Amino acid sequence: MIEREFGTPAVVVDLDVVEANVARVQALCDRAGVANRPHIKTHKSPTLAKLQIAAGAKGVTCQKLGEAEVMAAAGLDDILISYNILGERNLGRLGALMRRVRVTVAADSVTTVDGLPRAAAIAGRTLAVVVECDTGMKRAGVETPGEAVALAKRIAETPGLSFAGFLLYPPPDRWPETQVFLDAASAGLRDSGLVARIVSTGGSPNLAHLGALEGATEHRPGTYIFNDRMQMAAGVATLQDCALSVYATVVSRAGPERGIVDAGSKTLTSDPGGLAGHGLVLDYPHARINALSEEHGFLDLSGSAARPIVGEVVRIVPNHVCVVVNLVDRLVTVRGDRIVGEIPVLARGKTV
Repeated sequence: MIEREFGTPAVVVDLDVVEANVARVQALCDRAGVANRPHIKTHKSPTLAKLQIAAGAKGVTCQKLGEAEVMAAAGLDDILISYNILGERNLGRLGALMRRVRVTVAADSVTTVDGLPRAAAIAGRTLAVVVECDTGMKRAGVETPGEAVALAKRIAETPGLSFAGFLLYPPPDRWPETQVFLDAASAGLRDSGLVARIVSTGGSPNLAHLGALEGATEHRPGTYIFNDRMQMAAGVATLQDCALSVYATVVSRAGPERGIVDAGSKTLTSDPGGLAGHGLVLDYPHARINALSEEHGFLDLSGSAARPIVGEVVRIVPNHVCVVVNLVDRLVTVRGDRIVGEIPVLARGKTV
């Protein structure tokens, strides 16, 4: 049993479900005619990245240099870093990374672009750069096709850099608007004698829209390998597709309608992901984890006819699995009811 061998809270991954998720999404990408470039921010593990590559994925996506360095050290190649890289220290690290593996980076400002030649000079090779574009998410990214073309031209004219294409994360309900943006930007590129060989879209909530964007060449799903309540709410996963759960022990039943589990914000995270509660208790689906402190998950049992007892181990599907994985050093692996090993989370905590 998990609790006897590893204690609780324990983050447990069913490899049978993982492999089914990887195969399913790879097949979706293949049918849509887009390359699969999975984002490792979910699993943060070279072991699982290699599983995705073996299934047909083209390279990986990393959010930070530290993640990319971990992947490169494990032998992963063809890495897209979907984040603006700034500062002399980080540019030096990027240059060193480029000596070892193929790297593409994203940029959405002249400031970012103008710093990147330092990395190319250190590596002694040309750095491929994609322009990050915002089509409604209101995160990073240039906001107009004109800005996208202007930045693409700046990249193409900068020694040591090559313009590679566009990086997009369309909101699930704004793919038609994203098509208008891409069409306008592509027309502007043609007028400038440029071509976007990469048009990269993301992420797992947009798997339902694969193939909807004419001109897309690749997709960057991350959460699909494990799935969570957020992906279920987005309609791209079912409970049977959720490969990761948190095993927790009920440590208190001080009141008839309340209880405490030993998984708090240091395990489940305080990020609710826009959902009610802080996870789905599989064994008591009408119970609700209504609050967290560091080591306590507060159970509201008022809506549950069946109620756990002190010492009972329950399984929890997190709201946002990516953050949960970042909080632990290892994932316990199972196949069904059989424990098969552990996977170290080597890229956890890589915030720079």
